[in-house]
Amino acid sequence: MSTAADLRLTNADIELMPEDGNRYELIDGELYVSSAPSFFHQTILMNIAIALSEYLRRNPIGRVAPGVGVIFDDYNGVIPDLVIATHGRMSKTLIGGRFHAAPEIVIEILSPGASNQRRDRQIKRNLYAARGVGEYWVVDPENRSVEVYRRDAAGELVFDRNIPQDDNLTTEILPEFAVRVDSLFV
Repeated sequence: MSTAADLRLTNADIELMPEDGNRYELIDGELYVSSAPSFFHQTILMNIAIALSEYLRRNPIGRVAPGVGVIFDDYNGVIPDLVIATHGRMSKTLIGGRFHAAPEIVIEILSPGASNQRRDRQIKRNLYAARGVGEYWVVDPENRSVEVYRRDAAGELVFDRNIPQDDNLTTEILPEFAVRVDSLFV
């Protein structure tokens, strides 16, 4: 008799998926498929990456990278929009070009649709919380804001604040980093 656990996919299964422009991710062995991101989504991604890259050039404590695989175990492998990791974390967790443990900051840019938003705001946040991500940013193009979730004393990723477009995005993980939120959406 087959059980639900027997039906879970693994990251090895995902490696066999076709190169068709879709993004394949696994969370607890369940397959999540996303189509190629939109031009607007990628423009926001680039704006964030540029702001972070400029900061990290002045403060060479780590790196930012888009679309890097994060493999937590056989049944959990995701591709965040952006990750930020310190050099110390990368030296311990970056194997074969993929992270095998949590980067310090993970950033997801919401795509339209209730299922996409549920995946990013709930399912991925729970995964990142369970796996030690220090901070999680959910970028909301529709509301032109950034939701920040930070690890609390109990080790949970809890909602810290929603940063509107007329305010600055900052983080304790990157001292003195600040970018005005509306500049991410131009």
